[in-house]
Amino acid sequence: RAGGAAMEPECRVLSIQSHVVRGYVGNKAATFPLQVLGFEVDTVNSVQFSNHTGYAHWKGQVLNSDELHELYEGLKLNKVNRYDYVLTGYTRDTSFLAMVVDIVQELKQQNSNLVYVCDPVMGDKWNGEGSMYVPKDLLPVYRDKVVPVADIITPNQFEAELLTGRKIYTEKDALEVMDMLHAMGPETVVITSSDLQAPLGNDYLIALGSHRKTEADGTKITQRIRMESPKVDAVFVGTGDLFAAMLLAWTHKHPNNLKVACEKTVSAMQHVLQRTIKSAKVQAGEGNKPNSAQLELRMVQSKKDIENPEIIVKATVL
Repeated sequence: RAGGAAMEPECRVLSIQSHVVRGYVGNKAATFPLQVLGFEVDTVNSVQFSNHTGYAHWKGQVLNSDELHELYEGLKLNKVNRYDYVLTGYTRDTSFLAMVVDIVQELKQQNSNLVYVCDPVMGDKWNGEGSMYVPKDLLPVYRDKVVPVADIITPNQFEAELLTGRKIYTEKDALEVMDMLHAMGPETVVITSSDLQAPLGNDYLIALGSHRKTEADGTKITQRIRMESPKVDAVFVGTGDLFAAMLLAWTHKHPNNLKVACEKTVSAMQHVLQRTIKSAKVQAGEGNKPNSAQLELRMVQSKKDIENPEIIVKATVL
């Protein structure tokens, strides 16, 4: 196509997440995939650590809410505070999170089409028992302030239960919980992992997605999907951050097709994880368990899979 015609309009993401010198979590896990998929990414590093905290040692600095505000003020003074997307993940501090909400609300005044993608990171289940790995006082902030301004949220099952105060035992429960989450604000909800029984068997993990849109005449239409991905036997760090970033990108490219957006996201995820575990096992050597450094996501090596993922996980429309 001729010069200008091929140019997609610029799409700019403000990503407020942690930064590590070595490895892939937070902004390090989100920026590369978004850039590869054609987005301009402006990063605010909520912390700067030497590496993620799953290693034996880590050192570094934490950004406080005043410093976050100051950075935002700088953008505002230059009139470059117009964004199409905001992306946030792991946060430990309530005042920092409250400042994020203020910034999102102001950016939505600048651009009413702004989409806020929030991974409400609070905790997870181990052996069926849920526990929070952020301070408990973050829950009411997420529930009452953050989720109401979010457009896309990616909780795991435990986080979805915390936000709604309702336990999930069956797929029907999960769908009702997703409806409750829609009612709180977000039009797209993806429960990224659950301990629900997968039709394909115990070697698979269930993820569920729900997209609710309002038609011109005011009727609400909800599309719901289920995905089953092969379990990978290792503890990875940064997978949630990578998932949310790719979901942002693929929902942008397929705005009314959650099925395709999730298939591309989850398939790309699988490609990255399979490459990572294979490589980690080689590095660890026969019979040894790979360590944190060896299990860092093979992000750069997966560039082609991130850009154009072969669909290896299909979604079922419910």
